[in-house]
Amino acid sequence: MKSKTVKLRRYLPLYLMFLPGGIYLLINNYFPMYGLIVAFKQYNVRKGILGSPWTGFKNFEFLFATPDAMIITRNTLLYNTVFIIINMVLGITFAIFISDVFGKRLKKVYQSAILFPFLMSAVILSYIVFAFLSQSTGIVNNSIMPALGLAPVNWYSKAGYWPFILTFVNTWKSVGYGCLIYISGINSIDPSFYEAAKLDGASKWQQIKRITLPTLVPIIITLTLMSVGRIFYSDFGLFYQVPRNSGMIYSTTNVIDTYVYRGLMEQSNVGMSAAAGFYQSIVGFILVLTVNLIVRKVSKENALF
Repeated sequence: MKSKTVKLRRYLPLYLMFLPGGIYLLINNYFPMYGLIVAFKQYNVRKGILGSPWTGFKNFEFLFATPDAMIITRNTLLYNTVFIIINMVLGITFAIFISDVFGKRLKKVYQSAILFPFLMSAVILSYIVFAFLSQSTGIVNNSIMPALGLAPVNWYSKAGYWPFILTFVNTWKSVGYGCLIYISGINSIDPSFYEAAKLDGASKWQQIKRITLPTLVPIIITLTLMSVGRIFYSDFGLFYQVPRNSGMIYSTTNVIDTYVYRGLMEQSNVGMSAAAGFYQSIVGFILVLTVNLIVRKVSKENALF
């Protein structure tokens, strides 16, 4: 009993430090889970969550019983898969380049400042994209296309261009965040490793392959698992605001989140939106467990849990 009291006194400051974060976590992440039952009800504001009639899985049919179900699922998965791969590869590439070129000349804060132009929200980028692609006033149609001898293009009515446009915009918006994390990982590597490698005659590529990349593996796995967990979610601003909600390009810009939003605006059915969020969370949870299990089989020490 005395030993427990001693331990409690010893760790009491840590418990007190954890308390605000723990309370926030409960209020923000766990208490709202009570609202998951809305996904199985025909929600009525007057009757409340418990008083609303039970509908079972009818709200989930909204996602799968329409001709657009396959399109939005395909778009969501393919876009996010491409985003994960490109952002990881470019993030690591830029981090190695910045650390190698500027590492000895600039402090970490200045290395981070180099990436500032990449740290933009989808809302800001939507205006930038429109400034470039507007049919009447856009830079591309009024300056670039005439210089190349090409006719102007109505970008917001041509669905085929948007997989490339959205991928480019997402890369511009997202690669900076991952790059900052990779730079931190590279800066934590003991410089003596590189010095020893140089003495052994290792080339720059061999140093990257044998020292830098193996050190970054735990970070890569962690960021990838976090991204896989949200592979059924989409950046709403990217897929709704950047294409300016143009109906003519829905075949390549419509994803689960925008589809649910439009359905919610048209039908005001909160249960459908809750069902979509529940479905996305369950699938993401399963994917994280699956990928982490695969990582544990290959390299147990690099698994997230």
